[in-house]
Amino acid sequence: MDKHVEVLSEVSGIASSPLTPQIFASAGQEHMDKYGTKPEHFAKIAEKNHRHSVNNPNSQFRDEYTLQDILKSKMVHEPLTKLQCCPTSDGSAAAIVCSESFVRRHNLQSKAVEIVAMTMRTDFPSTFKEKSGMKLVGYDMTKAAAEEIYRKTGYRPQDIDVIELHDCFSCNELITYEALGLCPPGKAGEMIDRGDNTYGGKYVINPSGGLISKGHPLGATGLAQCAELCWQLRGAAGKRQVASAKVALQHNLGLGGAVVVTLYRLGFPQQANRSNIKTTVSSSTTGATMKCTPFFDEVETRMKTEGSSMVKKIKGSFLFKITGGDGKVHEWLVDLKSGSGSVTKGTGLKGDCTIIMKDGDFMDMITGKIGAQKAFFSGKLKITGNTGLAMKLQSIMPEKPKSKL
Repeated sequence: MDKHVEVLSEVSGIASSPLTPQIFASAGQEHMDKYGTKPEHFAKIAEKNHRHSVNNPNSQFRDEYTLQDILKSKMVHEPLTKLQCCPTSDGSAAAIVCSESFVRRHNLQSKAVEIVAMTMRTDFPSTFKEKSGMKLVGYDMTKAAAEEIYRKTGYRPQDIDVIELHDCFSCNELITYEALGLCPPGKAGEMIDRGDNTYGGKYVINPSGGLISKGHPLGATGLAQCAELCWQLRGAAGKRQVASAKVALQHNLGLGGAVVVTLYRLGFPQQANRSNIKTTVSSSTTGATMKCTPFFDEVETRMKTEGSSMVKKIKGSFLFKITGGDGKVHEWLVDLKSGSGSVTKGTGLKGDCTIIMKDGDFMDMITGKIGAQKAFFSGKLKITGNTGLAMKLQSIMPEKPKSKL
């Protein structure tokens, strides 16, 4: 750590506050100076992680705070307040690593999570030579490790559903978004403002509550992240379950200095028992009694073969808010922005174009009993958001059978 202290003294000087927060605060300040990021962006990350921890029984802290609570808590080292810093923690974690033959021999296919790839990077010359606060806390290491993971596996950032990353301080989580390729450099603030780091957004990041709220027991932290992602992929994460989580990414960091990035997926997805996801979702949101459920199942099936071409045509997302016979609103997000697209069932979802209808009216529209234009002007169909995108809605509708002579 001597070199880190030496560079810190040259970049921003040494203050009387604890040394580690100073190092990460310096990185946050550099991002603010370079890209116009605001202290509120760092605080929003802490607010999110504390909120996520409420549903984690293994979390050290399970208190929810407002954004103002975060900003007004005791200043540790600007821009970091106390509630943006990880606590001192005790804890333990364990993982069983075994071969595929062992899994098959003991009939563990339903629980097996595959380590698709893992890579480590240590300090680069740039960590110290370029006098950069961001590089001092591992930006270059993280970027190189993530790029190798994507190159090795063929997966891309947009293929990832759930992420556990090293948020020892809120500044580091924000910087890591960009290093992992989750957004372009300088755009992490916009990503946060859109809510693309939490439920209903593009990614769910630190559903456990992260180091900031779940805790940071140093040696156990990496395996605690691994455990959370395994639970998510198995559908065993309870109230914090990420819907339809299929691909998970882990990022862990230690100054002085190494970064490890790991990609996970279910080892035997066809044999995985994810039925317990249903027990964590109330019956009002499962969509089991909705007439339109088979339509969204069909769209998801089509994506497996036509997803890429659908994405090229649409390049946007549709949020369907369908009211069932019980008067309750059910939500589906059909995301056709990247990759092969995806369909997500949940609550609090966000889309570019929102379609609002009753279940019966929606089925009449997709089966051709009523035209979209007539449904719109009669008040049965409401559209908000990007109304121009609604013109492309026909691209995901099922083809009507041709008349036979």
